[in-house]
Amino acid sequence: MKSSIQRNVGPIALMLTGLGSIIGSGWLFGAWKAAKIAGPAAVCAWVIGAVVILAIALTYAELGAMFPESGGMVRYARYSHGALVGFISAWANWIAIVSVIPIEAEASIQYMSTWPYEWAHELFVNGSLTTNGLLLSAVLVVIYFLLNYWGVKVFARANSAITVFKFIIPGATILGLLLTGFHSDNFGTSSNFAPYGWSSVLTAVATSGIVFSFNGFQSPINLAGEARNPAKSVPFAVIGSILLALVIYVLLQVAYIGAVSPGDVMKGWNHFNFKSPFAELALALNLNWLAILLYIDAFVSPSGTGTTYMATTTRMIYAMERNNTMPKMFGNVHPFYGVPRNAMWFNLIVSFIFLFFFRGWSSLAAVISVATVISYLTGPIALMALRRAATDLERPLTVPGMKVIAPFAFVCASLVLYWAKWPLTGEIILLMIVALPVYFYFQGKSGWAGWGRDLKAAWWLVAYLPAMAILSLIGSHQFGGMGVLPYGWDMLVVAIVALGFYFWGVSSGYRTEYLSERESHDEILEGIGA
Repeated sequence: MKSSIQRNVGPIALMLTGLGSIIGSGWLFGAWKAAKIAGPAAVCAWVIGAVVILAIALTYAELGAMFPESGGMVRYARYSHGALVGFISAWANWIAIVSVIPIEAEASIQYMSTWPYEWAHELFVNGSLTTNGLLLSAVLVVIYFLLNYWGVKVFARANSAITVFKFIIPGATILGLLLTGFHSDNFGTSSNFAPYGWSSVLTAVATSGIVFSFNGFQSPINLAGEARNPAKSVPFAVIGSILLALVIYVLLQVAYIGAVSPGDVMKGWNHFNFKSPFAELALALNLNWLAILLYIDAFVSPSGTGTTYMATTTRMIYAMERNNTMPKMFGNVHPFYGVPRNAMWFNLIVSFIFLFFFRGWSSLAAVISVATVISYLTGPIALMALRRAATDLERPLTVPGMKVIAPFAFVCASLVLYWAKWPLTGEIILLMIVALPVYFYFQGKSGWAGWGRDLKAAWWLVAYLPAMAILSLIGSHQFGGMGVLPYGWDMLVVAIVALGFYFWGVSSGYRTEYLSERESHDEILEGIGA
């Protein structure tokens, strides 16, 4: 019998895990990137992003309490719609999360490249990491790996300490910039509040790293299998981490916009090209103490997030093996440390591959954001399908108003996907389907058991992805399309089409036989006394 993952994480540690994932490299670069795209209206982009993510997160919080499993987010769609939808959802989720590990390492080294040393300047040149920069990034990824290698207790303690530190540095940055060099003219006098139009604000939500920055809410859900009393701990951790992060991000955005020189603002917000935005602003304002703290935190914040994501992606691979879409060796859990080490090694190798192909924070942030949105799509539909088709399931948490929240969340996710602009939307949708041969391979090994019913339950998603790609292609010029759909009406069309797919998806769900996998797993957990 396989050893069980251990339930050792309390509610506060679980929330700090979520907050530790959210406050990573996003706060170091997100304010600069959002303002570069949307100007001062980037403040609104953070609020819009938080509303979208909170709606999505509420659906996953209920699912996480219902199915307190390690790597649960790659299993919910399988429970409600079968193996095919489950695989596409799991693949999208894993791609979106595993690629964050190398990004966090790259963010640290990118900040290091502005240290006052010649060797540091050679780490990041012409918008990408050099060979030495990549090697140092790889060392950081190995450190994230080792912090998880010796068990969830070591990971949780290290992350809690790191997260407390993360509060201090953003707080010091906000106060330092607001009290030293705040220019209120930057919010509308030196330039328009929304100089590039409101469509740019929406694009900033999708591609500047805002969705990517809030993505850490998944960590408490994926670690639900290790949580004590998950019915209370999971929603507390998810909602608490998002709301706390929103306050921090909005204040950071306000501080950034107010700190840049009004003279430089006159040249346009898109002319700001920082390697280490807040550190360079601190130095320009002679806040050397703050610059030093920021250079230290450029390792601490991303490292905390990278460590957390090394943990959650490992649980995802573990869960995908239980879905019978990964080799059996990834389901082996270390009998003493309680972590699936083979899955950890696999994610380490994949992280190195991403490091090689994407050599800077900005080059991956937009890609991850869009992949993340696609991975969110099945949550609201899976929840409502299970409410309809599996009424006998125990529901420790029932979020009120979910009949409104779930379709709202699905439509919002679809709009964010559209806001990402063509051709990025189409490229990421293509990335979502390239892994289907892996699914067909494992399906063939199982003798195509249940293939017909799984395909019938998956048609809504199979049709949804190309439909969204076509809408993006023919959409308004403001969102990179051909202009067939005029601006404003295009978003209405996307919302209506998304709503149609939502109801189709909910009605396609059924009480799958895969729910028995959960029940047998729960028995294993109870039998071992986790």
